[in-house]
Amino acid sequence: MLEEEKVFKDPVHRYVHVQDEVIWDLINTREMQRLRRIRQLGTSFYTFHGAEHSRFSHSLGVYEITRKIISQFERNGFSDWPTEERLLCLCAALLHDIGHGPFSHSIESAFDTDHEEWTCRMLREQTEVNQVLSKVSADFPKKVEQVICKTYPKEIVVSLISSQLDADRMDYILRDAYHTGVNYGTYDLERMIRVLRPHRGHVVVKESGMHAVEAYLMSRYQMHWQVYFHPVTRSSEIILRKMFERVKYLYLNGYAFDFFPHPLGALIENRIESKEYLLLDESFMQMSMMQWTHERDEILADLCDRFLHRRLFKYSTMELLDERKIRNMRQQVVQAGYDPQYYLEVDFPADLSYDVYRAGETDGKIPIYLWNDRGKLIEISKKSDIIRSISGVQMGTHHLYYPEGMSFI
Repeated sequence: MLEEEKVFKDPVHRYVHVQDEVIWDLINTREMQRLRRIRQLGTSFYTFHGAEHSRFSHSLGVYEITRKIISQFERNGFSDWPTEERLLCLCAALLHDIGHGPFSHSIESAFDTDHEEWTCRMLREQTEVNQVLSKVSADFPKKVEQVICKTYPKEIVVSLISSQLDADRMDYILRDAYHTGVNYGTYDLERMIRVLRPHRGHVVVKESGMHAVEAYLMSRYQMHWQVYFHPVTRSSEIILRKMFERVKYLYLNGYAFDFFPHPLGALIENRIESKEYLLLDESFMQMSMMQWTHERDEILADLCDRFLHRRLFKYSTMELLDERKIRNMRQQVVQAGYDPQYYLEVDFPADLSYDVYRAGETDGKIPIYLWNDRGKLIEISKKSDIIRSISGVQMGTHHLYYPEGMSFI
């Protein structure tokens, strides 16, 4: 333990408390400090100007919620909580996002990378994070990796970091709502923590706390549709992804860039090392984009200029896909002098499942169980009309994105 507790002022949790020397040392590693230079909400700052918060602040928040949950378990003497796993949980909570790249989801899609795989690599390879964890024990980095990659044998440990009711979601819903200025994401976090119980290797909810969970899941649902899938944010993400795809295409076809910093080539060729990956942050990418606005390739120069100066694609709504209409639109885009591969996109929120609660085990995530006075477990949607009404809802419309000045009716 540290001789004196360290604290971070935080707009969501008021204070983040650090009592363990290992946690303090991890916070000060290169891998963690890099997260200060990566935004939590990607391109959402073009839609909600306050959404400039970093993955570093979110990681501290996940750690703090995990610390509070464990403190509640230990303070109440719940025997089903394995007290020896405290430090492991805290480290996994803090480090769960260290593998994210700049504009994470857009760069992952274009360059075929995965932030969870990178997180595990950074825990496994010769990084500062690995060195700090190895001081605990030789196998401790492996244990943290197993928790984050959801292969650790104790489900209760994994579920605090990744489940339908995990500290990750509990923090980012509140944090994203705060920084975007919306009210949809507000719920009673303290009440949520108080009604959680360790029970036979699972984290469950005391039945009297069902309404707190309802508010939490409704917040998740609203944030999903009002913030995470906002069509203006999707427009900026599409331009960014198209720009990355153009860079990759040009590189693989031997184009001679006027500006092409290391280690982008290694990233495209999927041979990048951890120490090189750490160079990639949003400042690096935005500096590259600024230089690419002067490239001889007109498509790359235009996409970079559009992204940097918020000249986003316009959009129109299609309730149902009309392939003939899309073909006609493609022809109009060509006639206007644009390459439809980069200037026309049909978008539908297909990555729905992560944020909308679904009854039953999906994607390896165990559902939320209520624990009643008789010791019986009940899946929450069987008791809650509210949760049943939003559970697994598939909604949304197709949006067509295209350059300004064009009209498709």
